Amino acid sequence: MQTELTLHKRRWLWPLLPLIALAFWWLWANSLGDLSELLASYGRFMLLGISGAIFANSTGAGGGVIFIPVFDALQFTPAQAVATSFAIQCFGMTAGALSWSYHFKKRHAKDCEWQMLPRAVVWTAPTAIAGLWLCQGLGLQSPASLHTSFSIFSILLGAAIIANSIRKQTKAHRTTLSQWDLLVLIGIGLGGGIITAWLSVGVGELMVIYLLIRRFNAPMSVAAGVIVSALTVWSAAPLHLAPGSNALFELVLFAGPGAIIGGILARKLALVLPVKGLKLFFAFWIVLTGCVMLVQ
Repeated sequence: MQTELTLHKRRWLWPLLPLIALAFWWLWANSLGDLSELLASYGRFMLLGISGAIFANSTGAGGGVIFIPVFDALQFTPAQAVATSFAIQCFGMTAGALSWSYHFKKRHAKDCEWQMLPRAVVWTAPTAIAGLWLCQGLGLQSPASLHTSFSIFSILLGAAIIANSIRKQTKAHRTTLSQWDLLVLIGIGLGGGIITAWLSVGVGELMVIYLLIRRFNAPMSVAAGVIVSALTVWSAAPLHLAPGSNALFELVLFAGPGAIIGGILARKLALVLPVKGLKLFFAFWIVLTGCVMLVQ
């Protein structure tokens, strides 16, 4: 009887959530200015949020892989580009992380190829957050400009994914994380957190490519990267969601909800598309983006 009452309450709660979210969005929009003017100027960025979140949450890459090149083309300052990218990802990566977590709980909680997901997240996320805040606290500067650093990172990451995709793979997936894997994930978390502080992307991408190279289940690897990315970008919320942030909140007003939609849809896309095709598409896109930005 208690279980039936609980389920009944949940059925009434779910339809209320979009209404509550819409009410908060309406209040937020009114605090930023006239809604019709905001819609005319920034409404198109909802599509950017949707596409960026679909791309990010179906591959494990942060949405910055899409957002940073667009903001660079719009001539945002590096501080504006990174802060705005972080703010949008707080919406999209969170939606994707919740979607992947629900999928794990409902479909793969007892699947041996997914059993290491919580452990991978637990060993990577804390050091990623530590790396991000270490970078901020010590004021560590990127060795190159955002434009150059992002281009080089994209090209190297894409090349690594292509190399991994075309090599001959064994059919069997690994089902456990070795001590070596855990040490590498700690290092990926720390280094990836620093890179994420600079570029708004980094730790999720590095984690996914490592797990793929080690022949772990591909959707599980993507899920782990998305969850760690979500935790990392939210750890930076005091910097990029505060009133004094460099983020362009008028843009985030529309791109953020779009990113939620994309984050929810992304898991379905990742589970439908062929793994190799998804990896190659991801790789060629970021290599092309990096090359275009580098020659500009």
